[in-house]
Amino acid sequence: MVHLARVKTDKEVAPSNRQFETLPAPDENDFYTNVYGSHFAADHLNHNEMPEREMPRQIAARMIKDELSLDGNPKLNLASFVTTYMEEEIEQIMTDSFSKNFIDYEEYPHSAEIQNRCINMIARLFNADTSDENAMGTSTIGSSEAIMLGTLAMKKRWQNKRKAEGKDFSRPNIIMNSAVQVCWEKAARYFDIEEKYVYCTETRFVIDPQQAVDLVDENTIGICAILGTTYTGEYEDIKAINDLLVERDIDCPIHVDAASGGFVAPFIQPDLKWDFRLEKVVSINVSGHKYGLVYPGVGWVVWRSPEYLPKELVFNINYLGADQASFTLNFSKGAAHVIGQYYQLIRLGKNGYRSIMTNLTRIGDYMSSELEKMGMIILSQTKGKGLPLVAFRLPPSSERVFDEFAVAHQLRERGWIVPAYTMAPHSEKLQLMRVVIREDFSMTRCDSLLQDFKLALQTLESMDQAMIAKYQVHMKSHRAQPKHQHTHTHYKDEKHSLQGKTGKTHGVC
Repeated sequence: MVHLARVKTDKEVAPSNRQFETLPAPDENDFYTNVYGSHFAADHLNHNEMPEREMPRQIAARMIKDELSLDGNPKLNLASFVTTYMEEEIEQIMTDSFSKNFIDYEEYPHSAEIQNRCINMIARLFNADTSDENAMGTSTIGSSEAIMLGTLAMKKRWQNKRKAEGKDFSRPNIIMNSAVQVCWEKAARYFDIEEKYVYCTETRFVIDPQQAVDLVDENTIGICAILGTTYTGEYEDIKAINDLLVERDIDCPIHVDAASGGFVAPFIQPDLKWDFRLEKVVSINVSGHKYGLVYPGVGWVVWRSPEYLPKELVFNINYLGADQASFTLNFSKGAAHVIGQYYQLIRLGKNGYRSIMTNLTRIGDYMSSELEKMGMIILSQTKGKGLPLVAFRLPPSSERVFDEFAVAHQLRERGWIVPAYTMAPHSEKLQLMRVVIREDFSMTRCDSLLQDFKLALQTLESMDQAMIAKYQVHMKSHRAQPKHQHTHTHYKDEKHSLQGKTGKTHGVC
């Protein structure tokens, strides 16, 4: 016998709101074949206090994954220098190493040995003296920690010298460009060191060697020189600083902040003298998670020789099972990123790094030329004379009613994060944008960005005055009141740092 199903009326299919209100909530112990059938899917996740009860691991993972899916695509975040691509083979090895506490040398001796190999390779890449088998250096969480360690070493060495001479050692200072990354300000403030700046101008965005050396006095612990500035990617003239110090017979060390350029310049400009080939360069930091091609975060700091790392800064411990020396700001950390760095060094070799950096340079030069055709003014270096990035600004115009921040906002609506920002102090009237060319930024992706850039300009140019005015109000509100607050209200008006004084930024890393 065939049974015919009765067709339900609309009234029967759609229950009333009252009926929904009487439905019982799923019990937390009930079994569900679907995550979204559990009561957790209809509950608000805890924000400020731990829940009293546990939840199934599959549900916790799915809830977090769903929320993270609303983040931007890191491959389209062209504000950041950090690596967004690694090969699957090393990803699995890094995952297997997450549980290893790197500082436990006795338990994980091969991980410690891999760190030593990386330090030796990087030090020799920077032309350190190879007479000793092992170079002097350490891995860090990133260049910020590496810079802190380099600064501490310079300060302590200066203090020891002053003490030996019976002179006052209470007022150390350090000389640097006003376009330094904020970690340099932190190092100076945290360790009670006076900051002496060589300020940028409206036409010069790197340190002036003459002015830098002129600022040196008996209290100067060292000069910071940058191999690839954050603002425009330019290399500072480190050799000129070195030569002036030698010419004037000034005993002042140089620390090179090669966070970005340390894994670029040796392969694109091997004859450029910026490293330990210069006698006044005593320490160098580099970020493995930038052009070192490792996921964040890993950095490295190396010294010319042990004499530039005072012994009293190195701690010897034995409570992990073996005698070991430690010179880091933190103690425990995972071994995964150090292992990831070793993989890249032996997997790619010098030829592999050279090929990647050459491609990035070519793509950057192509983007610069295409933006110039659109009338943009290029502020970064091409042909490998600086980092593989493109810094540019809109051409001056008395008729245009939108600026770089409006263009950045338009690009963000298309998925791209291209930062708009103001230059360093004394040149902060200049607004510019920047595209960082990373390993996974292919020529095809470059063409897509250029196409969207043209569309962004066309959209803004088609707006009338009233629409632009509303758009600018929207952008200001978007920047001033982001969806999620990342700063405690007690500190939101901080204006003492260089970055706080330069005005506005949008998506800069």
